[in-house]
Amino acid sequence: MLTITRLDQADARLLIAGAEAHAREIGVPMCIAVTDESGQLLAFSRMDGGKVTSATIAVDKAFTAAAARKATHEYGAASQPGAPAWGISSAIGGRLMVVGGGLPVDHDGQTVGGIGVSSGTPAQDQAVAQAGIDHWRAHRA
Repeated sequence: MLTITRLDQADARLLIAGAEAHAREIGVPMCIAVTDESGQLLAFSRMDGGKVTSATIAVDKAFTAAAARKATHEYGAASQPGAPAWGISSAIGGRLMVVGGGLPVDHDGQTVGGIGVSSGTPAQDQAVAQAGIDHWRAHRA
């Protein structure tokens, strides 16, 4: 039998609040998704002006980060031609994301969820996701 620790709705709201605050600071409206440890969607926010096409991408970035327990930008480097994970972006029906902006959310050495962000550059998306995690860590009950 397994005991699983996962994010709850309060955690998801904290992650989104921190991510949205950073997105406002940099002036880029984002789509932000939070999943549980298995990659299932817990919460989503499309800020006013967030790209419509980025909604699915944000969800898939969070899915990848949580389910694979790896940041999406790490897959980006490993999935280039000739690299060990070449072609992995076509896995799981193309759902596995290899562009920066998806980060696993860890607690006590265990992945408990994922956050995915899209609408900016990969670096902006990743920074906004990290801001969400930093906010969550600072304000968790």
